[in-house]
Amino acid sequence: MDTISQTTAVIRQRGQLTIPDKIRATFPWLIENAVVVLETLPNEGIIVKPYHSSGLNLAQKWQKAWEAIQLSRSFKGKRGNLSEFVVKDRQNH
Repeated sequence: MDTISQTTAVIRQRGQLTIPDKIRATFPWLIENAVVVLETLPNEGIIVKPYHSSGLNLAQKWQKAWEAIQLSRSFKGKRGNLSEFVVKDRQNH
């Protein structure tokens, strides 16, 4: 496997890795909430690739799911905010 470009990054708490702008700009699929495949190599390396599932765009499905979550969190009824209700209910049990 030939290396076209190389940069460094730091793995943060809980295994989070920020992919530098320079690399993200090269691959249009490296966007927020994108689902990726991680493959391990025998020489201590890994490969990060976009995940494809029968032509379905999982990144778009994740985006819709997050939008639905945000919508439910913002719901305000006669008794207040749904998110606040859930938090208070969890604290009381």
